[in-house]
Formats: sequence, structure tokens, C-alpha cells
Amino acid sequence: MASNDVTDSGRPAEKDPDQWVTGDEPMTGPQESYLGTLAREAGEEAPHDLTKAEASAKIEELQQATGRGQ
Repeated sequence: MASNDVTDSGRPAEKDPDQWVTGDEPMTGPQESYLGTLAREAGEEAPHDLTKAEASAKIEELQQATGRGQ
């Protein structure tokens, strides 16, 4: 699926983070900030040495743990 594909809802199709071209780059500032917030809410230590793809996966995990993934 091309990165400019859209779903039936008109929203861009989500690409698996493992398939991101830049997934192995360090996580972004916003990812690190949001991970910090989610980790505090989940009673965990915030990770700091993640790639963009790893941070995305951890965000999804913590969203489920905190109820923000609804």
C-alpha cells in the first residue's frame, strides 16, 4: 500500500511502524514528551533510547494500559 493511500473513511492508511523508511531514526521530541506523560500515568519509567518505530509501538502499548487507546 502506498503511503498516499486512503481508507474508505477518507483517512490516510496507517503504515506499520516496522515499514517506516525513517523508523530507525531516534524518536521525535513530541513522541518522547507523550511517552513521558503516558509512562507517568501507567506508573512506569519513561524510555529514552527508542527509535521512531519503537516509540510508536510503546505509545500504543501505554495508551492501552492507561485507557487512552479507546
